[in-house]
Amino acid sequence: MAVNRMIMSEVFVGRKAEKVLLAKALTSHDPELIAVYGRRRVGKTFLIRHTYKSQLIFECSGMHNSSLKKQLENFVNELTAAGYLFPGKHPINWLSAFQILADFAAPLISKHKRVIFFDEFPWLCTHRSGFLQAFEHFWNTWASRQNNLVVVICGSAASWMIRNVVNNRGGLHNRITQKIRLLPFSLIETESYLRARKVNLDRYQILQVYMVMGGIPQYLKDVHIGESAIQVIDRVCFTKDGILNDEFTNLYHSLFELASKHIEVVRSLANKAKGLTRSEIIDACKLSSGGSATSLLDELSESGFITAYIPFDRTIKDSMYRLTDEYSLFYIKFIEHRKSQGSGTWINYSREQAWKSWSGYAFESICMKHISQLKKALQIGGVYTEASAWRLIPKEDQPGAQIDLIIDRKDGCINICEMKFSIDSYLITKKYLTELENKLNVFRTQTRTKKTLFLTMITTFGVKENEYKNMAVQNEITLGALFEY
Repeated sequence: MAVNRMIMSEVFVGRKAEKVLLAKALTSHDPELIAVYGRRRVGKTFLIRHTYKSQLIFECSGMHNSSLKKQLENFVNELTAAGYLFPGKHPINWLSAFQILADFAAPLISKHKRVIFFDEFPWLCTHRSGFLQAFEHFWNTWASRQNNLVVVICGSAASWMIRNVVNNRGGLHNRITQKIRLLPFSLIETESYLRARKVNLDRYQILQVYMVMGGIPQYLKDVHIGESAIQVIDRVCFTKDGILNDEFTNLYHSLFELASKHIEVVRSLANKAKGLTRSEIIDACKLSSGGSATSLLDELSESGFITAYIPFDRTIKDSMYRLTDEYSLFYIKFIEHRKSQGSGTWINYSREQAWKSWSGYAFESICMKHISQLKKALQIGGVYTEASAWRLIPKEDQPGAQIDLIIDRKDGCINICEMKFSIDSYLITKKYLTELENKLNVFRTQTRTKKTLFLTMITTFGVKENEYKNMAVQNEITLGALFEY
């Protein structure tokens, strides 16, 4: 008997690979313990409920900053809602709670594969509650012997999930049978999601929404039919009741215990479009140079807020970190210190220099998240490649140079990518042509590469035809190429 929980009439798009993995667990002849993690509002709960709606017999979600007593009370309420009639006293600890859960589930899994789902798993593991130890005991002594059982544990605190579940060195060591890191929608998934909700924006409008919200389904749900991208951004970001008006602080404090440090790192990266090294972040945020800094950066990376890129011809210790969460960047740049609010706010910002620098950075970040689409557009999908960035810090005797995306190919070529956001076709001037030529010359001289360099322009509406384009550009990719699977 499945849990009588209302599954929203919400449309389901994308997540094809994840659904395949979850479906395989139902046909397995072994017990399955699945860990699903990803940032807040990315759609983890909806994915599990939608995929297992006919097999779900019990679901319990952790309560943020709640006591052991309240968590157990919620557990009892959920078990009662699932159809269990308590014959005696309610459990006073997690060991007895899991024993009751086993007694409830045993007859329901006698003939068919069924699912038990723990949502916001890290929130259940409160200080001195004994929850994790009790869950380990539940799995090792009972659940791991039930071939008709799938247990799914899900959490938004991605770093906690990896440290305490996926890489557990105690009772759950090597017990996870499948792990899924759920990422935000890609551009094509965002388009499909909006289309399914009858929101008919063209791809340039969708790109503008994505540059603010990213591919977060819960945010995209607030895009209304008949609104332009500018109207959407005005309403959700610049009105007092807009969902993104004050989401920033809640977002980080719901994921990290010492969120102030995480926010400080994010703010430092928001002010450095080209990124920072680990040592530069430590200096800027006054962090200790030991394991705590590494843990903090790992937590932000695993949660999808920042991304580490290994520079061309360097090693992982030289990684550059960039802020890659679209909403965080937008909030810091425009929302928290906004000069006005309501209708017309965003279009007024678009006349300022801050808008130009932000839009360029946001578009670059989105392009770097769609490397597979870029490779497809370049017809090198079958060629092994490594994506990276490169920069040369200027000195007195030599100019500096920055390349934000390099696609290094095993067929003896390198695509040097220039990513330009524009409201119209992008114009290569004589001055910009000189900059491009210098950049390629400096790169070749400093790296001593013998590979063929292809200058690749990635723009919203293409590059205007003129003599300078013909002299420099070997490959051209426009916005439509990013909207591919």
